[in-house]
Amino acid sequence: MNQKSNPETPAFDPLDMHNYRIEKLPKREKTGFEKWLSIAGPILSILAFILFAFVIKLPFLQEIDSAQLVSEEAKKAWEKLGSAAFIRSNEWMLAIFIAGIILWITEAIPNYLTSLIIIVTLVLTGVLSEKSAYAQLGHPVMWLNIMSFVLASMLVATGVAKRFALWFILRFGKNAGTIFMSFIVINVVLSAFISATTAKAAILLPIFMVIAAIYGAHGGSNRNNFGRSIVLQNLLYINIGASGFLTGSGANLLAAALIAGATGSTVFFSDWLFAMFPMMLGMILIGYILAMKVFFPLAQGERLPQIEGGMARLRQEYDKLGKLKTDEVKAVVIFILILGFWSTDRLHGISPTAVAFVGGVVALLPRIGIIRWNEVDIPWHLMLFSAGAYTLGAGLDVTDLPSISVNAFFDHLGISNHTPFWVLYLILTGVMIFSALIFQSKTMRAMIFIPIAIGVANRFGFPVISLALPVAFMIEHVYVLPFNSKPAALLYETDQYSLTDTFRFGFTVMVIAWVLNIFAGETWFRFLGITPDGVFGLF
Repeated sequence: MNQKSNPETPAFDPLDMHNYRIEKLPKREKTGFEKWLSIAGPILSILAFILFAFVIKLPFLQEIDSAQLVSEEAKKAWEKLGSAAFIRSNEWMLAIFIAGIILWITEAIPNYLTSLIIIVTLVLTGVLSEKSAYAQLGHPVMWLNIMSFVLASMLVATGVAKRFALWFILRFGKNAGTIFMSFIVINVVLSAFISATTAKAAILLPIFMVIAAIYGAHGGSNRNNFGRSIVLQNLLYINIGASGFLTGSGANLLAAALIAGATGSTVFFSDWLFAMFPMMLGMILIGYILAMKVFFPLAQGERLPQIEGGMARLRQEYDKLGKLKTDEVKAVVIFILILGFWSTDRLHGISPTAVAFVGGVVALLPRIGIIRWNEVDIPWHLMLFSAGAYTLGAGLDVTDLPSISVNAFFDHLGISNHTPFWVLYLILTGVMIFSALIFQSKTMRAMIFIPIAIGVANRFGFPVISLALPVAFMIEHVYVLPFNSKPAALLYETDQYSLTDTFRFGFTVMVIAWVLNIFAGETWFRFLGITPDGVFGLF
């Protein structure tokens, strides 16, 4: 990050962590195309709504066979409304879905406002009752999100997350190689305790930017491979780390909720952990090797600190934290207990939401607790955005639109029910992971592609989890381009790498992740019962 000084302002100190706080980073301006989309978005959305609600009469929606309905809610709606009203409800649902997706993609208005519009439109059109639509704000997963932010705020407010990151770097980061390995461990540990990827970026960015400066990486025209590698590796680990835990992001939770709704059974925290933790570690190690050996190998001069006594500045920052405080110990104990209960949920049957509730209540209790409500950082705009996604999901369930659309699409293409499982697996997982290059929201991708995977599974008679879960496991691969995720946007502003750097490295990792998912489907996922017969049936 290049900074120019002038006589009136103090010189930029590259070793001052406060200079790398998120609020001090320059904000990425929208490209010309993005600005055009934000202007055209409302017009396109309104036109799409009018066309699909009043003008275009899609044949497959006029010929719905109640015998082919999969959703139990849809079957009840058919019996209650009759064929004509049920068909009209599907037309409304399609129009709302397309219009909402356009607004979300173009970001013409804030995403949370789009969600609110979706909710009230579903009510006004009669697709959902008021009780059903508004109740989604109280969805168990919504409460899990809220309590997770309470717990994450506890770790941030007490300083224990920052203390751990600094201590680990100072203890084990003796040279360039061990520094990079240290950030792998730090990211994995923080991913287990902090569900918001942006929060992890906020904690780690000042630390690795100071280290980058110590090793001669100042950004802009002074970029070097150390700077490229440390920023891009952390971007990768921040996002992939979230894939290892059901609570790693709200998008993971939404996907699990959609799958649970389709199967009538719970996707346990432990199920996700056992399936994805080995995958997460494998991808992190692959990313490390690719960065260090292929894309950004360190020159001899980049392996040694360029600023004498640079690491001592990090030591000073760590010393400012003082001795380990009682509140920090409490925070660690609370979260370890929560993680333990989450990991063993299949054994005791207590839901992750209930566990998080207990942890959040204990953390907030007067005298006993360690955080006050006004210290809790809950991004309510994200909560409202998620509420809209859940309400949209409820609308899709009551109309059975995904299954109806999938059936019509495959019938149109002349694809028989004898299509091999591996073809469907490769297409669905591939579309999911590479869609991250286009869509700007993980939640949106989950909202679009998980129902499609469920519909395809139902169409071809495969277990829903055999296709939907592997697709869900691809949600967190959002590290290729700056607009792919908030951490990607933030870290791009460090000016330590170019678009070419991030695309070459990130796209390669993305392809390998897809291949690894396919391999896991044939081996590890088969062993766990996710893909009962594997992908290709080789074993």
